[in-house]
Amino acid sequence: MTDRAARQKLLQDASARVAAYLDGLETRRASPDAAGLQGLANFHAPLASTGVPAGEVLAELDRHGSPATMANAGGRYYGFVIGGSLPVATAANMLAAGWDQNAGLNITSPVAAALEDVAEGWLVDVLGLPAGTGVGFVSGATVANMCALAAARHALLEREGWNVEKQGLYGAPPITVIVGDEYHASIQKALSILGLGSQRVQRVPTDDQGRFRVDGLPDVEGPTLVCLQAGNVNTGSFDPVGEVCDRLAGSGAWVHVDAAFGLWARACPELMPLAEGMEKADSWATDAHKWLNVPYDSGLVFVRDAQQLRAALAGEAAYLVQAEGREPWHYAPELSRRARGVEVWAAMRHLGREGLAELFSRNCRQARRFAQGLADAGYEILADVVLNQVLVSFGDDASTRAVIEAIQVDGTCWCAGTVWKERVAMRISVCSWATTDEDVEQSLAAMLRCAAERAG
Repeated sequence: MTDRAARQKLLQDASARVAAYLDGLETRRASPDAAGLQGLANFHAPLASTGVPAGEVLAELDRHGSPATMANAGGRYYGFVIGGSLPVATAANMLAAGWDQNAGLNITSPVAAALEDVAEGWLVDVLGLPAGTGVGFVSGATVANMCALAAARHALLEREGWNVEKQGLYGAPPITVIVGDEYHASIQKALSILGLGSQRVQRVPTDDQGRFRVDGLPDVEGPTLVCLQAGNVNTGSFDPVGEVCDRLAGSGAWVHVDAAFGLWARACPELMPLAEGMEKADSWATDAHKWLNVPYDSGLVFVRDAQQLRAALAGEAAYLVQAEGREPWHYAPELSRRARGVEVWAAMRHLGREGLAELFSRNCRQARRFAQGLADAGYEILADVVLNQVLVSFGDDASTRAVIEAIQVDGTCWCAGTVWKERVAMRISVCSWATTDEDVEQSLAAMLRCAAERAG
């Protein structure tokens, strides 16, 4: 068999295995069973002296790896705000893998650069962000937050006559950082990496839904960074971004919004009231691998003044040929990286405005159905269901933990535990295109069955 024929056979085999895996998600458990996990032991072996034929390697991966996966690509996974992947995005990912492009520069991949450029315009438009907003295609919201805060750090210190990229932070004017009590760990990590200090923050109290209380905002003086969020990871609630921005108008403060999944509400007329005023901020971060439903890893950073993002992240070298237009690597940390914009473009091209709105609206409706069904059975919903997140208690903390464990063992669906206002809760995150109303009813029945057996 020629190398070309062998490659074609291998790729056809891979495609068939992917299709079979995805088809099987409808009937398999939402998490691997004991037998599936035991198969992982087959991977733990010394590296052999001689290689193994490619077809055998692929078969081994499928045989021992596929049964040990979490079925988050299916419709009954509700853990950690992990979206599925639209079929068109999965297919685009496979094509992009075949292209094997380095998306760092126009010259290394004209197609990757062009698709990022187009997707940038689509995103800014459909999300209603200010014209001229710059977009970076990164690995996830953690890095997106870091990039946005790097742009904030640059802008705030530039106004003080300090070039942080050249002079560093030693001797730099201090930056005051203000966060809400419910700020996400990714912001904390970004502050640590950027040298702004995760323990130097001024914390503002939040209300019973986890929203930033504007009346707790301190007076602002000097370089100040305010971090808000859209889509609380537990409740789905939105900080009053517009109100905070109005309060800070003229102060020179930079307002950043961590919107890992909440930013997508701006693409849905039904949900837009939750996100009104967010366009007044200076930067935003979100995940595409959450609610846009593209494959991992895919995050997006948005900065109102694209030049500030470029100033914080751009680099140059004599051997790097720079195009006159948008160079992808000036808006992301990496030079060598995969072409994430391909799947973002494909998902948006496929869904269009109406499809995007329908996806987000449907998942929110499904979340409300979970909350209603659990409440009707006598279980306590701990926060308003304003988006796609549901928090439920099945009694005392021990009972709730027992029910969560029982649901995970049952395998019909998968939900994670959390702690909200010092109470253990189960969190249901609905953010997959694959979740049908039938999935919801099947999952709800399993939850109620497990709760009836275990809850106190």
